[in-house]
Amino acid sequence: MTIDSTYFIILVLAFFLVAFLYSSVGFGGGSSYLALLALVLTSFFVIRSTALICNLIVVSGSSFLYFKSGHLELRKCVPFVASSIPMAFIGAMFRLQEYQFFILLGGTLVLTAIALVVQTLRLRGRLKTTRYSNWYSYGIGGGVGLLSGLIGIGGGIFLAPVLNYMKWGKPLQIAALASFFILVNSVSGIVGLVYSGTFEVLWPQMAILAIVVFLGGQLGVRLTLFKISSRLIRLFTALLVFFVGIRVMLFNGFQIELFT
Repeated sequence: MTIDSTYFIILVLAFFLVAFLYSSVGFGGGSSYLALLALVLTSFFVIRSTALICNLIVVSGSSFLYFKSGHLELRKCVPFVASSIPMAFIGAMFRLQEYQFFILLGGTLVLTAIALVVQTLRLRGRLKTTRYSNWYSYGIGGGVGLLSGLIGIGGGIFLAPVLNYMKWGKPLQIAALASFFILVNSVSGIVGLVYSGTFEVLWPQMAILAIVVFLGGQLGVRLTLFKISSRLIRLFTALLVFFVGIRVMLFNGFQIELFT
């Protein structure tokens, strides 16, 4: 299996843009990597594996910078990741049919895009945070972890809108938590794929994509840490997520050939 050189160049540029946009709001970009790869690849084993690796690379750099700047408190992350790790591993072990995988992916992307818009519109003025019991964190982490493992992404794009809606913390704190959550779940998901024998990547394309998303991710997270407003970036990211979600669900999931 190979990727046409022209398509691959476009894919490289798209991956850079996705890594830049998503990292600026604390995400890794896994959802859009999946959608983009679905346009040029047929094996969703390769698609899931590649997306998880790219996710891991982006959020590894982001988590380090968030921790270095004091926004990432590992103690607060423990309940979320403790329940998400085993659930992401279990989710990754499921062998979904291809159409089921794409329907689930597309549907969750559409819902996530809507949640991201709502989240962005709510982030105005001074924010009063609310304290919750750790049991909420365990429950949310486990649920998001399972869904993340099924689809093949880190799950931060699901976690962050929920926590912002709950007013769990300040936007940068939630972005830092989401980034670390994606990091842990991506590792767990990759282990699950390896264990189930469904971990597949294409070399040397994977190496090139890895370098590209690292550069895009570093640029995006540094812009956020320098206090550059990410409001428009969030809305543009939501629009991108919504578009790719609709396309993946209709064309790859339900196999609708209209307009193609």
